[in-house]
Amino acid sequence: MQGLHLTADLYQCSCDRALMISADAIAQLCRSQTDASGLTLVDDKWVKFPEWQGQPGGVTGAVLLAESHLAIHTWPETGNVTIDVYVCNFSDDNSAKARALMDGVVAAYAPRDAVRQQLWRGDISTNTVGQYPWVMEQITPHAAFGFRAHDVQRTQTPFQTLEMMDTPSFGRVMRLDDRFMTSEGEEFFYHECMAHPAAIAHPAPRQALVIGGGDGGLAEELLKHNTLQRVVLAELDEAVIRASQAQLPRVHNGVWDDPRLQLQIGDGMAYVDATTERFDLIVLDLTDPDTPAGSLYSAEALQRMRRVLNPGGALVLHLGSPVFHPEQVQALAATLHGCFAQVACYGVYVPLYGAYWGMAVCSDTLQPTALTAQDVARRLAERGVGELQYYNDQVHGALFALPNYYRKLVQPEK
Repeated sequence: MQGLHLTADLYQCSCDRALMISADAIAQLCRSQTDASGLTLVDDKWVKFPEWQGQPGGVTGAVLLAESHLAIHTWPETGNVTIDVYVCNFSDDNSAKARALMDGVVAAYAPRDAVRQQLWRGDISTNTVGQYPWVMEQITPHAAFGFRAHDVQRTQTPFQTLEMMDTPSFGRVMRLDDRFMTSEGEEFFYHECMAHPAAIAHPAPRQALVIGGGDGGLAEELLKHNTLQRVVLAELDEAVIRASQAQLPRVHNGVWDDPRLQLQIGDGMAYVDATTERFDLIVLDLTDPDTPAGSLYSAEALQRMRRVLNPGGALVLHLGSPVFHPEQVQALAATLHGCFAQVACYGVYVPLYGAYWGMAVCSDTLQPTALTAQDVARRLAERGVGELQYYNDQVHGALFALPNYYRKLVQPEK
């Protein structure tokens, strides 16, 4: 037997007052949402607590489901509510129904903030790796991929849904808004290839700006270059940094203690607009262009970033998958060619993303493809860059050797 246990802690709810103090109103909400979710109500029980210090008492109750239960506790004096939903998956997978029930109840309470988590439960004595449930990501309307995962922790930050989970494939994994971001076991595919091609191409990078990158992996790679005097990491969501510091040590490798790292919590573009400093490298370590970060991939935003680049500096970003997102890659490459004189697109297979992934180095003068393998080897040695698992002197040139279908997408229009 396996089951899914969902919890939600809701804060400063702006719902109808009856949903905080009336057992009948709460019971009606839970019955209707249970019916809408497709789960089976067997019975329910509700207790209304008496007034306390002039404040109306809250309500505690539970709905007994054929599949397991729903429980709610309200604190009207603070506007807070706790909810948990548990379903077993003995005869059928009820996970989607459980999520629908939780989503419906949470929406009715309209919390200002919410912390949501999920836990896969089952018979530990008979559980095996092969029985862990699949966690999937839909990469297009017609394609998806996923991994078996357990110990899933789900939190609602002020900006997004943050999940940490353990996987047999790659150890601890972080997801944001149902999209895989990074993992302990394969982060080097992405982070090394985002950091080193541009950093090595620059003759002496000293100042770098990372917009996003709250897991710390990209900053850690950049700071392997002994020429770098400072990396500013501008991350909008502080919760991503805190979760990564606590749970992804094999991704950030303690970079937070490096005195050359400066954290800037808040809107990365606001920082770009306000700063009077200039950077040799700017790296956009963001969610995809079809997410709320999409405005940072616009020509207008890219031109604002270009303003704070030093002469000879470069901007690095990922483009998405040429396989699954060809229209996006083509449009973004065209935008880059309109903003920068030199655009060098490249690619690497990222296991966690399930695809060959496009990236680009953009500059007015810097040309990473001009370096020979000997140039790369010499600079890696001079800068003391070590402990690399993917990038090396031979890989540098290979990254920019594009297959024809990808080359066709990113070549500038004539």
